[in-house]
Amino acid sequence: MKFFIDTANLAQIQEAQDLGILDGVTTNPSLMAKEGIKGEAAIIKHYEAICEIVEGGDVSAEVLSTDFASIVEEGKKLAAIHPNIVVKVPMIKDGVKAIKWFTDNGIRTNCTLVFSAGQAILAAKAGAAYVSPFIGRIDDSSWDGVELIAQIAQIYSIQGFKTEILAASIRNALHIVKCAESGADVCTCPLDSILGLLKHPLTDIGLAKFLEDAKKM
Repeated sequence: MKFFIDTANLAQIQEAQDLGILDGVTTNPSLMAKEGIKGEAAIIKHYEAICEIVEGGDVSAEVLSTDFASIVEEGKKLAAIHPNIVVKVPMIKDGVKAIKWFTDNGIRTNCTLVFSAGQAILAAKAGAAYVSPFIGRIDDSSWDGVELIAQIAQIYSIQGFKTEILAASIRNALHIVKCAESGADVCTCPLDSILGLLKHPLTDIGLAKFLEDAKKM
């Protein structure tokens, strides 16, 4: 399973890259705004900086438009920034139409805001490179987001779809483990969730014991 970091913060992206586990980045307008990145020129420059850090990994850049023609025009501009840009398109009717257009014209896409297996099927049929089920938000609605990952994985396996399942809206380290068990190809999450995988009380206890014993040598 690949690890993407869900942020526009360059320092956090660099930290994940330095850790040696970074495969890509996902962003959205909210994350850009959080870093104070405003205006088309600044956003393009920021995407370029992210792509330079990631070293060959995919970087999802989200369109703001919701009609077919505007999604296509905006997506073409985003894709032109760097070869590793993947255009993130919302799961709406015109979004699916745009994904098909992008697929036919050699532009990879990430279908975002997916909350059902039916939506995931449409994204795959249209040729999306990635489909992004938002498991944390599904959990918030009293359904099981990880179960959706497993359902999509089973359907894609049976039908032979090549679209990768990108588990999004990850809330904690356990989500990451459960997504790996359920067949997700990618998880995207904040750096804190990834670093949470490092933590276990027995590791801390064992290390303290080793260091204490080393003092006696």
